[in-house]
Amino acid sequence: MGSPGNGGIVELTDTGLGREEVVAVARDGVEVRIGADAVAAMERGAAVVAELVASDEPVYGVSTGFGALATTPIPAAKRALLQKSLVRSHAAGMGSEVETEVVRAMMVLRARSLSMGFSGVRPLVAEGIVALLNAGLTPVVPEYGSLGASGDLAPLAHAALPLLGEGSVRDSGGELRDAGEALAATGIEPIELGAKEGLALINGTDGILGMLSLALADFELLLKAADLSAALSVEALLGTDRAFAADLVALRPQPGQQTSAANMRRLLEGSAVVAGHRHGDPRVQDPYSLRCAPQVNGAARDSLAHAGRIAGYELESAIDNPMVLPDGRVESCGNFHGAPLGQVCDLLAIASADVGAIAERRTDRLLDPVRSMNLPPFLADDAGVNSGLMIGHYTQAAMVAENRRLAVPASTDTLSTSASQEDHVSMAWGAARKLRASLENLRRILAVEITCAVRGLELRPDEPAAGTAAARDCLRESVPGFGEDRFLSPELGAAEELVGSGALVAAVEERIGGLG
Repeated sequence: MGSPGNGGIVELTDTGLGREEVVAVARDGVEVRIGADAVAAMERGAAVVAELVASDEPVYGVSTGFGALATTPIPAAKRALLQKSLVRSHAAGMGSEVETEVVRAMMVLRARSLSMGFSGVRPLVAEGIVALLNAGLTPVVPEYGSLGASGDLAPLAHAALPLLGEGSVRDSGGELRDAGEALAATGIEPIELGAKEGLALINGTDGILGMLSLALADFELLLKAADLSAALSVEALLGTDRAFAADLVALRPQPGQQTSAANMRRLLEGSAVVAGHRHGDPRVQDPYSLRCAPQVNGAARDSLAHAGRIAGYELESAIDNPMVLPDGRVESCGNFHGAPLGQVCDLLAIASADVGAIAERRTDRLLDPVRSMNLPPFLADDAGVNSGLMIGHYTQAAMVAENRRLAVPASTDTLSTSASQEDHVSMAWGAARKLRASLENLRRILAVEITCAVRGLELRPDEPAAGTAAARDCLRESVPGFGEDRFLSPELGAAEELVGSGALVAAVEERIGGLG
């Protein structure tokens, strides 16, 4: 496995890569290098391809065309041109540019798969990708073009073009540059592709896997924030922590539920607000949005754990077609099909929508004077003159509604392409793209709830728990408290930044220890 422990360097080996390393390269610009075992593995695979090039045996993508043209023989004199033409023709994407972090994740994952030695490419191909990464040159990749089988063809082709000195890149400062000029300025030599090397550069699930790896990191943090936002609302709405008792929750031993309930117990521990109405409260039980928070957030945690296992398997996988095997065989297969990744991306989008939906219900309750246990309407100072957080809830509700639409699976859709040679595709790229959008919305949805819950909590006379007080104090460093109406959008944006950066959760964990 690769590791960032070597002075902040991720080393690609012949055995795979860890998810944390992908995130480090994609987001933090960690340097990448290729280990000696990976070089040896690629040299072995390239030798097999070289032997096949010299023979008369037809091999897909080496001496034949691609897709529905797989039965078209390619004369030896045109096989190098075949690989260059493949990259050029498959770079047919359209739409907005894909985010830099996604392209970088895709690039390091393609280099990772090539480094395992089953693609038959020379080491210089993977080294070329690594050189771009380390120079901070990011290929421009349009959003549309991948059907998730055969892998991420168009996005990977756009990412491969700069290796040839073609296409466009963004430099480390974000400036759009011609790839040839950018390579010359950084001393990187364009590559002349050999047999099968163009095909190997574009036949993978690396864009899907890259987005899933980033999403897993984001969702893990957001689920801690979701437990925090639920705990804040429980206090602000004068709810009880008794439903989260360890022995009670253990009667249903779902792992994620146990973790979320434990988080909420810790977050509410020592709360004078909760203790102040523990006795003599005529209410028999809290509404579902409070009482069932560990069940909903916990179910999302279990989905996250499953998706993490699937991503882990993929990070150990060699993805290409055909595959160059150690015994010299070159065999076509379907390992490039994105179904395993697309299905878990859809599952996580469903989980994200559900976590956001229950957060919105708590927000609505905080703003409704009939159900908020005597908080002012919309948490407004002089309600009527002021609207308080009324329209913040509208914004949150709009994103909850969008996340419901984004929860509709992409992986159950398919269509036939390449003259029906590729007659079942995964749509996993689309599943990963909508998951990114859903998690962005969830970050904002939680930020709105936290803003409302903290304001409501401050209107209670008793002191909150240490954990929720830490969240209040952190929020108040960027977002003013109760008072007359102000320009609300920047305040919600500041809360979103605290949630998304992890600063809010970090402030809480510093006060009460790490959350599960």
